[in-house]
Amino acid sequence: MACHRPPPVRPPVLPARLLLLLTLLVSPLALSAQASAAKRAERQAETEKVVQTVLQGGAVPAAVSRLRYLREEPFAADLITEALRRALDERVRRNLVAVLAGLDTRSAEPALVRLAGDGDSTVRMYAAQGLARLKSRNVQVLLPLLNDKSSGVRRDAARALGASRNPKVGKALMAAAKEEQELEVRAAMLAATGETGDAKQAKPLKEFLENDSESTRFAAARGLCRLGAPEGFAFANKLLGDSDRFKRRQGLELFEGVVAKKASPALKPLLEDKDRTLAAGAARILYQGGDPSMLDWLVLASWNAKNDEKLTYEKELETLQLQDDRRKVILRRAGVAP
Repeated sequence: MACHRPPPVRPPVLPARLLLLLTLLVSPLALSAQASAAKRAERQAETEKVVQTVLQGGAVPAAVSRLRYLREEPFAADLITEALRRALDERVRRNLVAVLAGLDTRSAEPALVRLAGDGDSTVRMYAAQGLARLKSRNVQVLLPLLNDKSSGVRRDAARALGASRNPKVGKALMAAAKEEQELEVRAAMLAATGETGDAKQAKPLKEFLENDSESTRFAAARGLCRLGAPEGFAFANKLLGDSDRFKRRQGLELFEGVVAKKASPALKPLLEDKDRTLAAGAARILYQGGDPSMLDWLVLASWNAKNDEKLTYEKELETLQLQDDRRKVILRRAGVAP
């Protein structure tokens, strides 16, 4: 019996209309992907130019601002890390690390951790600043810097340890504060102690409220406020109740970093204060502390304000880096804008 081969299977032929539709759909996607890749290539090319200007002695603040605008921070961090391996000039190295610290990108963290042990004290200081911005949990590289010979390094290491929100480093910060002779550094250590959230340090912080130095007392109160301790809030409320505008603003400053739930009793009444700078600052602190309604309050207050008063609210909104789209949504929801 003869075997018959089955006829070959041909792939289905798409109808002409369907084929045209797929072509119309795929083409824009392909074009969009190409355009996106081209734009990123342009941004990265400009990023390389900015890093090159730093290597040639360009200004650090301008470079950081431009790099963050380009939104290619991880790429910039890789370029700078590579450039640091070749840089020999002391000033260039310092500038590169300063830019790296200012990028505020997690991609920079490994390099910053390594640079925290650099032989140059300025490099160590910039590295600590960068780790503070990242709220790095790499506290082991920061703890030895509390005893650094450079006061700037000790100060910024303390701030970075506070930013880590690690209660385990509270004891070390307090011990360093008790030995520290530089008032500015001691103040940073005391504030950072409270920022770690180590409630066991409330008692030694209270003792500093009786210190002869005003800056030390203020820093201790700041640390206590961040721990949510009544003694810190009492210190702050006393300043808020003063007739002097400067002292009242000092009192407000003590609530920076305090959760809204704990700060509300003192700050909510300030929203009606005649000093609109105080009112705007209170709203911003409450928003950062977890009260989302305060952003709406600031946007609407700015919308209704005139002249210089409007600038007061816009300054706080600028601090929050409010995007235009978000502002429009808030105004539209409130029924004051189309």
